[in-house]
Amino acid sequence: MISPDMHGAEFRKSSLSTSGNDCVEVATNLPGLIAVRDSKDPSGPALVFTPAQWHSFVGRVNIGAFDA
Repeated sequence: MISPDMHGAEFRKSSLSTSGNDCVEVATNLPGLIAVRDSKDPSGPALVFTPAQWHSFVGRVNIGAFDA
């Protein structure tokens, strides 16, 4: 995938995050893309997913598919 234009991405932290900068941030306002970045490095790279990929991932997280 060609690197998307991240200009205008509105990243947010989960409302379940505690204070501090040890979490991920997600931008859902980009047309056809979901972007995820490390809150400790907001100017660093972001992972980019299609909405279908993102919803599949979140669904698997919610059922415990990645629990240790």
